[in-house]
Amino acid sequence: MTNTFIPRIETALRNWTDPYLQTDWLSAECLRRIHVDQGIATLEVELGYPAAGCRDELAATVRTLVHAAIPELDTVRVDIRCHVQAHQVSGKAAPMRRVSNLVAIASGKGGVGKSTTAVNLALALAAEGARVGLLDADIYGPSLPVMMGIPADARPDTRDQKYIVPMEAHGIQLISMGVLVTKDTPMVWRGPMASGALQQLLTLTLWDNLDYLLIDMPPGTGDIQLTLSQSAPLTAAVIITTPQDIALLDAQKGIEAFRKIHIPILGVVENMSLHVCSKCGHMEHIFGEGGGERIAQTYQTPLLGSLPLDIRIREQAGAGKPTVIAEPDSKLAASYREIARSMAAQLSRLPVSSSIPGVVQVKD
Repeated sequence: MTNTFIPRIETALRNWTDPYLQTDWLSAECLRRIHVDQGIATLEVELGYPAAGCRDELAATVRTLVHAAIPELDTVRVDIRCHVQAHQVSGKAAPMRRVSNLVAIASGKGGVGKSTTAVNLALALAAEGARVGLLDADIYGPSLPVMMGIPADARPDTRDQKYIVPMEAHGIQLISMGVLVTKDTPMVWRGPMASGALQQLLTLTLWDNLDYLLIDMPPGTGDIQLTLSQSAPLTAAVIITTPQDIALLDAQKGIEAFRKIHIPILGVVENMSLHVCSKCGHMEHIFGEGGGERIAQTYQTPLLGSLPLDIRIREQAGAGKPTVIAEPDSKLAASYREIARSMAAQLSRLPVSSSIPGVVQVKD
């Protein structure tokens, strides 16, 4: 009788979709082992994305699902562990030591909240259990040190008069031109100089065993973006946009630029999608409606999530305590964590350097 349980469990699982992977666990090769003994079924699952905040909920959902499909089972146990692997990089760049995955957070134009989104996604990934770093690639207007609450006079340590030890804030490793110069020092550099400085920031920083290094790209598709995209071992990119038409046009250019150099797009994040009046609660789509979903459909990439236009997001980032840290139990923080899980889950489906073991079925 035990032998018949395993295919029935598999069938039940194939009819359920992981909300972040957007496919079932067998298709995503997350199910490592099924063991059935004396009416007790044990499922061992390894997710390729950090899921500390939803692991128990996922396990409960699957337990209920399997129980409903196979009522003869006395007990269903679902053991979930998370393991972020290093994935293949684009182009000819060699993978970085101590950094598993580099993800560009990009936009086609400025003013869409890309940097604020990048810091909150980094903090959300860390809250889910990942080791995360941030590279501020905006040489001319670095803003991440302020958003992460790093004092204006703080400077990173160095090693061997060559390497830079990243700063740390809220559990995130960070490097930026903003911590190497004073706030009043303008970066009056031509494109090649800025690109060279960015390359040094990337390669000479002693990152400490990161699952994800998020690169807050400068807006546009110019020299710096092209140099970084072609020479850095990027794993993938995420596009930030707002619903307004002009932002969507520029977001399309960003997607096309990454596609031309064969960098996978994990999805689109629609920022400032809806404004809720803090006085009366009236909801209004100030910048238009559904733009992020349309561009995601056009390019057959996921809409990772939508974020509202909320004054707290700006105020908290400006005060050095982004929303995920300032209000960890809020709806806003929950939205960032949902997007972070979806982003990481989509990345986990990309090719890895070594094959993923298949399901081990234990039959008594």
